[in-house]
Amino acid sequence: MGRRALQSMTLLGSLASALVAAGVAAGGCTERFILVCDDPRTPQEELCSAILERYRAERCEEAGPGAEGCEDAGTPGEPDPPDQPGAPDEEGSGDARSCRGQCVPGRPLGWFEPLLLWFGSPDEAAPECPPQAPVLGYEGHGDVLVEPHRCAACACDPPDASCELPEAWGARDTRACDAAPGAERTSFAAPEGWDGACTAESAIPAGAACAGGPCAQSLEIPAPRAVAGACSPRPAEAPPAPPAVRWATYARACIGTAIGRCADPGAACAPAPPEGNTAPPGGFLTCIIHNGEVDECPSFSPYSERHVYYEDAEDTRACTDCTCGDPTGGECSVIASAYSDSRCSQVVVSARVSSEAPFCGAVPRGTALGSKSASVVEIQPGSCAPGGGEPTGGVAPRTAMTFCCLAE
Repeated sequence: MGRRALQSMTLLGSLASALVAAGVAAGGCTERFILVCDDPRTPQEELCSAILERYRAERCEEAGPGAEGCEDAGTPGEPDPPDQPGAPDEEGSGDARSCRGQCVPGRPLGWFEPLLLWFGSPDEAAPECPPQAPVLGYEGHGDVLVEPHRCAACACDPPDASCELPEAWGARDTRACDAAPGAERTSFAAPEGWDGACTAESAIPAGAACAGGPCAQSLEIPAPRAVAGACSPRPAEAPPAPPAVRWATYARACIGTAIGRCADPGAACAPAPPEGNTAPPGGFLTCIIHNGEVDECPSFSPYSERHVYYEDAEDTRACTDCTCGDPTGGECSVIASAYSDSRCSQVVVSARVSSEAPFCGAVPRGTALGSKSASVVEIQPGSCAPGGGEPTGGVAPRTAMTFCCLAE
């Protein structure tokens, strides 16, 4: 038949898949515990039935008359299970009537009955569950170790860039463009949105007169402007995977079948640690258990040594997206030429003009400025400062189980 599940109303947290649960609902709350039923041909089958009946009786007594599922519940403590192999026989000792284990203080309401807990380093070999508590009921971890998470450095690809040609050309009636105030300037502007093609826009005829003499004595050409688009961000290297989540502590809880009655009505019959047992990491502690993380052990109970373990951890470590700042350092250069005729064939002046160096130079006095042209010869798109690539998130333990143990 293999495993046979004793049907129940709820399960205790995230325990090993080999376990089944039995419980009784009372007043909207649910008490839970765990046990295993193996091949029915073994004595453990009878133990399972005995444990289930006793547990139901206790829960129903707490729930009060009329609790759901308690119509046929017996009296707590009955029937007694058969002898547990390997457990000390305390019968006749004066401390127990039929307990085949140890009589320990009873559990507070809401806590699972005492079991045996071991914890230690994950690197050391954990002991097997002893014969007194042969069922592995829980495995968890404590003291999560979070290693620093490194993100890949970010980089920015150069932006696409274009060169905006200068349009506001002009002639001065002085030999120097930076002459004293009052010098007259005559527009020799290119059309708006000029692409550099030959144009006779704003031509200045030969001999045109201004206050200081001929209007065309010098020519000024403003600097062109590099126009850059946005940079594209990218990781400079393959992003490393976050380090694996590690734990400093491994814990396992073992469940036994030491069910019986103790002389003290406030005591519970629980599995006894192996003979010669010492406190972890050498041996086992006797503990009660509560689903979830409980801040404190019950103040009125001798189960005062608190341990919290977790099924796993939620790893939200990641990196922020790479970003790029505004482009800076862009520059372009053009060859700009002025002509005396209207068809850009008779050169008056031709010069290289850059974003960093506008042009101003003398021309023959009174010469005609009949046309102009410009062509881009170099574009430096500039660069963007990278940003982002910062670690975010963290590692948070989840699915907690709280153990409160008798102090050794």
